[in-house]
Amino acid sequence: MANATDGFAGFIDIVRRRRSVRRFEPGKAVDRSVLLQIAEAARWAPTGANSQCFDLVIVDDPAVREQTLDIFLAQSNRLIDHVKGFPAVKKTYMANTVAIFIVLADERWKAAFPTATTAAWTEEYRENNERILLASIGAVVQNIQLAVTAVGLTSAWLSGGGEDTTNRGLQSLLGYPAGLRAVGTIPIGVPEKGVASRYRRPIEQMTHWNRYEPEKFRPQAMIDYYVSEVRQFAMYRDVEDANLWDDADKRFGPWREAFTGPSPNPSRVFD
Repeated sequence: MANATDGFAGFIDIVRRRRSVRRFEPGKAVDRSVLLQIAEAARWAPTGANSQCFDLVIVDDPAVREQTLDIFLAQSNRLIDHVKGFPAVKKTYMANTVAIFIVLADERWKAAFPTATTAAWTEEYRENNERILLASIGAVVQNIQLAVTAVGLTSAWLSGGGEDTTNRGLQSLLGYPAGLRAVGTIPIGVPEKGVASRYRRPIEQMTHWNRYEPEKFRPQAMIDYYVSEVRQFAMYRDVEDANLWDDADKRFGPWREAFTGPSPNPSRVFD
């Protein structure tokens, strides 16, 4: 058991050090052997029906990187113009990446997932197969990000490539066929400065033993408050325990205990 404990300590250290970072040192490069180590981690991600329903496009050519950057700059501008209120980050930092991993979901592989043979169940299984595909890609992205951390680099996860307009731009640039979609884009680089912690809710709040505990349900009003008042700070705040924020009372207002304590829903009512 000592070895198992030691193994977990190393693993959880990598998990905790993984961070979405968008400030990379310029002028850095890594050997393709390092990028292939990261790709090897992606290769072992769990996927529905072991379908391995993805491909990786690894952009390490500076000219292609600049063209990829242009596509995401346009995507960022659309967020500013047409998705007002979301704390969008400018994508200019992508110019300093050592590589960009683009995870392509291959939708044809949904045929390998459970398919209803009874008409009344067709829609239910069709919808669930979409979830299986996305969960599979999420596992691939997570493996990539953990591997990036393990080799001493850092990364972010851009979901914008999954949008039709951005995906068409990437498809035209990178040459992949219709039916594949850039659900995950991971810029990788050398962190410009030390990577800090990030806000996380208490583990007691998110864990349920043997049955869902109603007092841990987060009410809709709490979510609404997060979106309107907290999100722009929680997304990038470098302190894990929100009770240690100097401005915790100001940021969380009447919902402070709900965000920082074990039981956000003392009424136990689902609303």
